[in-house]
Amino acid sequence: MSRIMDIDSQPNLKCLSDSDPTAGTVPETQKATVPNDNVAEKQDQGQTSHPGAPPDGIVVTFGDYQNFYESGQLFAQTSSNISWIGSIQTFLVFATGAVAGPIFDRGQLRPLLIVGTFCLVFGHMMLSLCKEYWQALLAQGSMVGIGAGCLFVPSLAVMQPYFSRHLGLAIGIAATGSSIGGVVYPVIFINLIDRLGFGWTVRIMGFVSLGTLPIPITISKMRVKPAGVRKMFDLSAFFDGPYLLCIFACFLGYTGCYTAFYYISLYGKMRGWMSPHASLYLVPILNSSSILGRTIPNWVSDWTGPTNVVIPGSFPTGVVLLCNLAVRSEAGIICTAIFTGFSSDIFIATPPLLFVALTKDKSKIGTRMGMAFALLGLGVLTGGSGSGGVLQRNPDHLDWTGTWTYGGVFTLGSGVCFLILRIWLAGLRINKRV
Repeated sequence: MSRIMDIDSQPNLKCLSDSDPTAGTVPETQKATVPNDNVAEKQDQGQTSHPGAPPDGIVVTFGDYQNFYESGQLFAQTSSNISWIGSIQTFLVFATGAVAGPIFDRGQLRPLLIVGTFCLVFGHMMLSLCKEYWQALLAQGSMVGIGAGCLFVPSLAVMQPYFSRHLGLAIGIAATGSSIGGVVYPVIFINLIDRLGFGWTVRIMGFVSLGTLPIPITISKMRVKPAGVRKMFDLSAFFDGPYLLCIFACFLGYTGCYTAFYYISLYGKMRGWMSPHASLYLVPILNSSSILGRTIPNWVSDWTGPTNVVIPGSFPTGVVLLCNLAVRSEAGIICTAIFTGFSSDIFIATPPLLFVALTKDKSKIGTRMGMAFALLGLGVLTGGSGSGGVLQRNPDHLDWTGTWTYGGVFTLGSGVCFLILRIWLAGLRINKRV
C-alpha cells in the first residue's frame, strides 16, 4: 500500500495558496508519492464522483423526455425537432466545459460548482413552467446544458492530482456517478409523470439536484493549482494526425451511441412490444449496465492502454445497434439495451485517457482535451438530431430501419478509425501497449 502524503508536512511541495503564485509545483522527487491504493484514495474517488453524477445523469435521461414529448401532451413537434433539445443540451455540456477549463486552472473550482448548480436547478424550475417548444429549448437545452458543462470539467480535473497510478480506474469509478444518476432520474420521471404531471415531476428532479450538489461544493478541493492557465486553443493540434484521427473516431462513435440513447425508449413503445410506461424503463436499464461499462474497460486500460480497449468496444456497439433491426419482442429490446449500455459507455469513459496518451506535451493536456470535447459535442448533434431526421424522412411512417442502420454504421466506422489509429501508433504488434 502506498503511503499517504501529508501535504502540510512536506516543505518542498507548494500547496494551493492565494498568496503563492507558484502554487502547484510538485518536485520530481515527490511525484511518486501521490496517493493511490489506499483508503484516502477511495475517499477522493467518492468525493469527486459527486460533481459528475447529477449533470451527466440528467443529460442521459433525455431519452425519456424524448418519449414523453413525442406524445404531444406538452407541445407538438417532429422527432428531429424534439431531439434538438437534448442535442443542444449535451453539446453545451462539452462546449461550456472547454470554456470552464481555463477558469478551473485559475483555481476557481468552487465558483464553477456554484454557477453550475444554479443553472442546473434554475433550468429545471423554468422547464417545469414550459408549455411551448421554444421554451423547453431555452430552459432544458440551454440553461441545463450550460449548468452541466460547468460541472463537467471539475468532476474530471479535480481528481487527477490525487493519482499517480490507476488513473483510468479512478476516472471510471467517478464516471459511474453519471450512470447512477442515469438510473435515478429516469425512475423519478417514470413514477411521477402520471401521478403529479410534468411540472411537479421536473421540479422534484430539480430539488434532487439542489439537495445533492451542495455535497461536492462543500467537500471538493483542488489538491494543487496548475502551474499555469492553459490556452483556449493549441494550433499545433491541427497538425497532429493521430490526435485528429482520434477525435474523428470518437465523433463517429458519439453519433451512433446517442442514436440509441435518444430513441431506444421510443422504439420499444412505437413497435408495440412494451406499454408506454414500461418502455420508459429502457433508459435506466441501459444506464445501469453502463456502470460496468465505465469501470472495467478503464481499469483494463491501465495495463493495455486506452486504444487497445476502445477498439473491442466500438465494433460490438455497432453490431448491437444493428441487431435492433432483428428485434421482435420485449425481451429482445431489453437485451439490446443492456448490451448497448455496457459497450457504448466505453466512448464516454475512455476519451479522456486517449487524449492524455496522444498528447506528448503534457502541459497542453487541458487545452487539447477541451478542444476535443468541444468538437465531440458536434457528434451529439448528428447523433440525436441527425438520426431523428432519418427517422422521419418519410412522413407516412417512422423509418426505424434507416435509424438503426445510421447509428450502427457510424459506430462501426468509429471502430475502423480506431483500428487505423492503433496501426498508425504501434504497427501490427499485438502485445504493444497503446
